[in-house]
Formats: sequence, structure tokens, C-alpha cells
Amino acid sequence: MSDTAPLRQSTSASLPLRVADLPNRTGVDFTLTPDAEARAAIAERLDLQRLRKLTFTGKLRPDGHHDWQLEATLGATAVQSCVVTFAPVTTRLDVPVQRRFLRRMPEITDIEVEIPDDDIEPLGPVIDLGEIMEEALSLALPDYPRAEDADETALPGVITAGDEAAPAAEEPERQTPFANLSSLLSAKKDE
Repeated sequence: MSDTAPLRQSTSASLPLRVADLPNRTGVDFTLTPDAEARAAIAERLDLQRLRKLTFTGKLRPDGHHDWQLEATLGATAVQSCVVTFAPVTTRLDVPVQRRFLRRMPEITDIEVEIPDDDIEPLGPVIDLGEIMEEALSLALPDYPRAEDADETALPGVITAGDEAAPAAEEPERQTPFANLSSLLSAKKDE
């Protein structure tokens, strides 16, 4: 019997693995490289202009008797719209992805709750590597992509963080209801 993990590959956006069918000694190695049609569907769901490349490669290994550990790398080239000019902004991503799938999640017994790590998930009957890939991609993309020339082509009347604000025109001094009161009080003290 070989200690080499079997390799699972897919060109779709989904690669569901039944936990009961996983080799509990070696786990599995995997590579997801969605084809153009699958990348277009992901781009639409994530509101991207285009998803040029997408690769998710890694290992799913047993962690103890009942739990599983995923270690992978997500590589992608995504095109988003600039939040200022709507020009295309290309982002290259190469990010590590880790997840632990626990059969029994830690129980919360205290009133004061500490939020568990983001990389811990309950172990279900199926681990869909495509879902993990898409979630990792959506979390890694910039929330507010900006084109390099976005500051130069900023919208008129919009002041950005790097702009120096023009001095405001002198406004006439407003008369407050208590302005007269202070002058009356000072006049009364002088008497």
C-alpha cells in the first residue's frame, strides 16, 4: 500500500469530496483550475469584470482521528472596476488558505464568548473545495479597488484624502441667541 496521497483534479468550479470516502491515512492532494465558463460564472457571482486565471492547489490531510486540515494556495488574476473612475483594475493574488474541519466544534459555556478562529469549520459529510476556493477569492479581493490614475481623474467637487482642502470662504459671523446675553452681563458687571 502506498503512502502517496491521491491527486484530485477538476476544471469546474466545484470539487466535492465525501468525507467518508477520503483516505484516512494520506488524505488527498488537489488542483482546481476552472475553465473559462466556470471562471465567467464565478466572476458574475463576485461582481468582477473578468477572472483571467484561477488556480486552487493544496492538500487535505487527516488531523487526528476525525478532523481534517486543509492547506492550499489560491492564485488568481481578477479584473474589477475602479471605485472612482470605473476603469478596469487588475489584481494578482497568491494567498495561502488554511481550514480545519472539526467533527465536534468547541462548546461555548461562558457568558463571555470568544469568537473562534475564522479557519475552523464544522465537519459535514462533504467538503466542497470549490466553495472554499470561491470564498477565499472573495475575501482576498480588494474591497475598494482604485486605478493608478484615480486621484488625477477624481470626480469634480470630491475631496480625497491626499487633496488639500481649499480654504472655506469667510462666512459672516452668526448671531447666536446668547451673544446678546454675554454683552448684557458684561455691561451689568461694569455698572
